[in-house]
Amino acid sequence: MNEGYEGIKFNVTFLKETAPSHSQLDELKKWCTVFHEKGLAPPYPGGSYGNLSFRTNRSSFIITGTCMGLKENLHDDCFVEVTDVDFEYKNIFVYGLRNPSSESMLHAAIYKFRPDVNAIFHGHCEVLLHNAITLGVPETAEEKPYGTIELVDSVLEIAGSTDFLI
Repeated sequence: MNEGYEGIKFNVTFLKETAPSHSQLDELKKWCTVFHEKGLAPPYPGGSYGNLSFRTNRSSFIITGTCMGLKENLHDDCFVEVTDVDFEYKNIFVYGLRNPSSESMLHAAIYKFRPDVNAIFHGHCEVLLHNAITLGVPETAEEKPYGTIELVDSVLEIAGSTDFLI
């Protein structure tokens, strides 16, 4: 496991233990490969820093599973469909065979806050981080721990005004 990773920080309720199926899943797999090849989701032993998702309907989305490497030849069972999120009790309801990405609450909050957003690509790129001001990319006020409501709140503070943020 990678240093600093403590696992998911929410409860998962499996509503159906089957791999998700959707006509856009192959497109998401292609973007996972692009993120891997371009170094936008750097690998660590057992996974990658980053997660991708797309909206399947008004309240559901398919997201990469936790501790999964974004690379070529991904199978449907590498993904999870999140059908509902209870932010108060930190409970996520899913269809899938593995736990969803540790940033599933963040993706759910953005989809809820921004009905116009249909996909979220969350990467970790040092070049972008170090050049955010020069590039004019909005940043959260301060870094918050991954997978937390605090991170969700800090992202939502600026998510309404931009489609790209750090």
